[in-house]
Amino acid sequence: MLVLQTITNTINSTIMKSINKIILGTASLFVTAIGLVSCTKSFDSRVAASYGNDNSSNVQLCIATVGASRNYLVVDNKPVNGAALASGAVFPSAGFGFSVPTGMRSFLLRDTLTASTQTPLSFAQVMEIGKSYTIFSYDTITAVKQKTVETPIVIPADTTCRLRFANFIYNPNVIPAVDVFSFVRNTNVFSNVNVTDVTGFITYPSALTDTLYVRPAGNTSTTLLKITLSGGLTQKRSYTLVYRGSDRGTKASTLFANY
Repeated sequence: MLVLQTITNTINSTIMKSINKIILGTASLFVTAIGLVSCTKSFDSRVAASYGNDNSSNVQLCIATVGASRNYLVVDNKPVNGAALASGAVFPSAGFGFSVPTGMRSFLLRDTLTASTQTPLSFAQVMEIGKSYTIFSYDTITAVKQKTVETPIVIPADTTCRLRFANFIYNPNVIPAVDVFSFVRNTNVFSNVNVTDVTGFITYPSALTDTLYVRPAGNTSTTLLKITLSGGLTQKRSYTLVYRGSDRGTKASTLFANY
């Protein structure tokens, strides 16, 4: 009887161990299956949430502020440009802009030198998805202002390019609007452009050397600034020509590509 009882106990023990292994194995497979389902659900959710939505806008910055020398732009507390920007500088200079998330964005333009007399400029701007913008800073370093305009990019189907004109000349007093006369076309290509105005784009011949004359509106004998477009512009590109500097001192221009 003792031998029979021992055999019975051994058999029962073996059966229980097998049952436990089956239970543990089944539980493990169940947990793994849950994990796989969970991971798959999470992955699909992320894909669905971001599908067809890049959430970005393109921005360029043009420094037309008289006397600016060490300007840095910060967007949502994040520095944008790595090198200081002075009067006449454009960032990025390549003409494709930098990307920012759409929606209401916080901008800060400042001189990083502690002893600088430049007034920090803080402003908010709504950026719409897929659109391009240009920020112009202007006036003087003790009264920095800004104007943000949309920069609609349309690529010409022919060999022409596109050109617009921005008037950010500085004078504390009210001054007349200006015309921009083309020597090659023998006519005004931009007319009656007031200070802080940014015109729309016009079709302009590419690969053309031209001389432009900035004049008081309606005045054909007084030249405020002579601008030579040497070597022409690249076809299918969009450009902005900025009239800047001091109306009572040194006048200058900046030409840059938007695309």
